Amino acid sequence: MDLDVGRAHGARIYDYILGGKDNYGPDRAAGEESLEVWPALRIHMQANRTFMHRAARFLAAECGIRQFLDIGTGIPTAPNLHEVVQAVAPDSRVVYVDNDPVVLAHARALMSSTREGRTDYIHGDMRDPEAILAAPQLRQTLDLNRPIGLMLIAMLHFIEDDDEALRVARHVIDILPPGSYFAATIATDDFAPEPLAKVRDLYHSHGETLRWRTKAQAEQFFEGLELEEPGLVQMHKWRPDPIHIGKIDDADIAMYGAVGRKP
Repeated sequence: MDLDVGRAHGARIYDYILGGKDNYGPDRAAGEESLEVWPALRIHMQANRTFMHRAARFLAAECGIRQFLDIGTGIPTAPNLHEVVQAVAPDSRVVYVDNDPVVLAHARALMSSTREGRTDYIHGDMRDPEAILAAPQLRQTLDLNRPIGLMLIAMLHFIEDDDEALRVARHVIDILPPGSYFAATIATDDFAPEPLAKVRDLYHSHGETLRWRTKAQAEQFFEGLELEEPGLVQMHKWRPDPIHIGKIDDADIAMYGAVGRKP
């Protein structure tokens, strides 16, 4: 499988800024230039990671979800989703999806399940939800007749067309059975528009997409779902750990986050 290291890739930029080693020159260049124009980017990305941990733990511990579909998992960074939910319920089952060959190369780390549970990996593109849902790995690991926790964490901004982004998310949500949940973080420039315009332009100049959306646009992804408290908020304000309350500046966070239940 071809590994295009001549252009930046969102997952590898994310990996670089969080201190990972699975990145290349264009990823590091895009990351450094972005940090120069918006130094809060590292804080923002760390907050995105911890949102995923809190949302996953909430779904496993408080909602009883035992099946998860994580589309756009990114390069493995402990604790991964299965480690979070299997710490709550060892029998949890997780299917990861990503289109980056670097993630595929590390997929073994994503499949180190507990004995009681199971994990699997699909090399697929979120723009083709039909192929993801038809993949044998998904059908062998998840029961589509039982509630599933769908995770789209820091992914929708890589689809610039608003209608396509909605179609992709809603296609998967519509397939899920009642009682399922949808957790997502959605990029916005509502709180720091000037530096984030520069970040967007830098991503574009390195060949990567980036689309900011307003709160009203973010809400569209959750239409028809019952939002869990506190609703759609900046992601660091969604059920924060007490030790983090008041320690993150709103201007340093460029994503909304929410969890919705399918009735």
